[in-house]
Amino acid sequence: MPNSVVFLDIQPGKVFAELQLPLNELELAFGHQVNQHPEALVSRLSPELKSYIISHIHPVSKDGKTWTVSVEDLLVQKIPASASGPYYELHAKVLMIPSQGESTREFDLNYDVIIHQVVTHFALISVRQDWETGLYGEKPVELGVISLDIRSNTIFPFKVNLAEGGIWKGFKQTVVLGMHHIAEGTDHLLFLLVLLLPAPLLVNRKRWGTFGGWRYSWVRLLKIVTAFTIGHSLTLIAGALGLFTFPSQMVEIVIAFSIIISAIHAFRPVFSGKEAVVAVGFGLIHGMAFAGTLVNLDLDIYHLGLSILGFNLGIELMQLFVIAAVFPWLIILSKSKLYSIIRISGAVFSTIAASGWMVERITQNPNFITVLTQRIVGHAPWLILFVAVAAIASLSINIVSKFNRKNEFSKAVET
Repeated sequence: MPNSVVFLDIQPGKVFAELQLPLNELELAFGHQVNQHPEALVSRLSPELKSYIISHIHPVSKDGKTWTVSVEDLLVQKIPASASGPYYELHAKVLMIPSQGESTREFDLNYDVIIHQVVTHFALISVRQDWETGLYGEKPVELGVISLDIRSNTIFPFKVNLAEGGIWKGFKQTVVLGMHHIAEGTDHLLFLLVLLLPAPLLVNRKRWGTFGGWRYSWVRLLKIVTAFTIGHSLTLIAGALGLFTFPSQMVEIVIAFSIIISAIHAFRPVFSGKEAVVAVGFGLIHGMAFAGTLVNLDLDIYHLGLSILGFNLGIELMQLFVIAAVFPWLIILSKSKLYSIIRISGAVFSTIAASGWMVERITQNPNFITVLTQRIVGHAPWLILFVAVAAIASLSINIVSKFNRKNEFSKAVET
């Protein structure tokens, strides 16, 4: 029979618990026909369900002080695949608040939902989110099981005793979270890299011309990256603080569109000299996507502020790392005739990849372009290595060529 699952989201002053309760088991303990017409269960029995859940959850601090318990939300979900076939679950979001000054990192959880009547039932307890140890829901940590002890016929309190955490550890992990987010966000990096592809070049008769010099290239890089940072930071802060809400599907579609615009510009100058304006504009859109990660953490204002700072810092660190790994080689190559092939190839690949992402995000279904793009992106380190080798070879050829010309000039003078 399906068991219950309890996910704990730990915060300094409160604990959220998400209960996932199978209706066929809940019906035996609750005493109402909850498994019939489950789609209307919440509207039919919401007050009774909340009262039942609250009466069977009693958190207690180490010193014996009881916590305040309330049910914030109820939702019925269909579970399509299991060993015994499809079934329905009641998902309950429970808020548990200790007395002022009491720790949420160590307490006793008296819990017997369903188990008090169905002696074969058990509940798996896991920590899904814990800011102070850097746990953000990707891989919940299982703490143990609550079940009836057959020998004593007792359901013992479950002792929650979490690992040591703290502000500094939590902040460091938000930096890591930001780095992972941008490292896995191929679309964000691709937009920026393709926008930087023509940065070392001058414009000649509405086409990309020759190398503009080292100072010219680095100044343009600094302007574009700074503008993109300002743009995405503004909407990241606004979105994370709840000042605005953004339709995620539309945001993702516009992000893919921004790559196509930067790819067109890499092929032929469309907004030469205004790259920073485009970077800050589309940066606002990219920041909307970043904000969703922090909104889902549901933190208080103090920890949310630290998370915004750490997450944004992680994004910038990873962004700078990728640019440092790629851009110097692009500057070297931009002096050679080979660079036009690299620039155009990058623009074509980005256009195809972004088109695939747009279709995927509109239809909500992957396609062969997105699958192929993901495979190619998996070989990104080898692609960077290829660019580096090509740049070193080009630089070596230029040095040898200059040396030969110098020798020929010296011989000519001597003659």
